[in-house]
Amino acid sequence: MSNETAVRWGILGTGRIAGVFAEGLRELPDARLVAVGSRAQDTANAFGERYSVPRRHVTYEALAADPEVDIVYVASPHSSHAEDSILCLRHGKAVVCEKPFTINASEAQQVIDVARAEGRFLMEAMWTRFLPAMARVRELLAQGAIGAVQLVTSDFGFRTSVNPKSRLFDLALGGGGLLDVGVYPVSLASMVFGGEPDKIASMAHLGETGVDEQAAAILGYGPLRMGIIWTAVRTSTPMETTIMGSEGSIRIHSPSWRPTRLTITRGEQAEEIEFPFPGNGYQFEAAEAQRCLRAGLLESEVMPLAESVRVMRTLDRIRAQWGLRYPME
Repeated sequence: MSNETAVRWGILGTGRIAGVFAEGLRELPDARLVAVGSRAQDTANAFGERYSVPRRHVTYEALAADPEVDIVYVASPHSSHAEDSILCLRHGKAVVCEKPFTINASEAQQVIDVARAEGRFLMEAMWTRFLPAMARVRELLAQGAIGAVQLVTSDFGFRTSVNPKSRLFDLALGGGGLLDVGVYPVSLASMVFGGEPDKIASMAHLGETGVDEQAAAILGYGPLRMGIIWTAVRTSTPMETTIMGSEGSIRIHSPSWRPTRLTITRGEQAEEIEFPFPGNGYQFEAAEAQRCLRAGLLESEVMPLAESVRVMRTLDRIRAQWGLRYPME
């Protein structure tokens, strides 16, 4: 694929996150949203009208088989991520799969194995990792700007009403706070510490539908390296992250995990850096996927597939301590 050729996107699913991604694509002049896949014609048409999508498929398989599509963004419920990603990969499509990558680490590895067998690009859509502020965080850590990282605190929680029919409270859809929003601080800790925790201590409140409504975990990455995370779908939290090192700290101001500002503190000196950007921020993960496609890469170094598996394995270990299993496991 040449740098001059527009990348042709398809979106699998028509829910809220599918619309958010479609909005993000509008910020990329070299991206074209050409197709959407749904399970009903009316929802495909409604999505197509709203986002000016010309090709509107009534099955996911029809989208996967569409010869006009280069890459598919999988926006189905958590429980279908593996099946839908594999469907697209086996039809020769590159895939960007919404977080959490899958329900568990075993499914994640299955999807990766198919991508490698098919020789197709695959990436987890951990959209916050691609934002300008987060790119700067990685640069600062690589430069040793705050010394050796010792402690990370990070949270993502919001309050919503219990609705057994909602995907957030349905075990069969991978409901609960951990997979929906807890994956953000877990993935961030993985990025900062560069690996998988060797120790985990966690606790959760499981609600009437069996999902985790509120939870916290301590992740140990060796001596003086610890992540403390909490997550919820029944409690609003500050949605901020602080990375503390031996020589200073980095505070990521991230309402709704859309950070545009960092505070770097060293001793008595505090410096604020702004990272404004247009749009909703989802264009950055799409731009990375397009860069990889044009370079002939099969995965992104920003969100490597091995790390997606490590994150899923950490999520598995956390909920194992609660005795939480999903019906499909």
